[in-house]
Amino acid sequence: MKLLLDATRCQGYGVCQEHAPEMVELDEWGYARVVVVDVPAGGEAAARACAESCPNSALRAEG
Repeated sequence: MKLLLDATRCQGYGVCQEHAPEMVELDEWGYARVVVVDVPAGGEAAARACAESCPNSALRAEG
């Protein structure tokens, strides 16, 4: 599974980091940066929750 970010859709809400802090970090303005593109084993549920929590669908969990 991969966690993918469309940075053009991110509005800086930060809810993604609440669900997967080990996969997403926020920049100095609160916009998401995906740290882990390949989701580690056992992290699939967190990656899906992270993607589903994004109000602007900036994140996608694929695979």
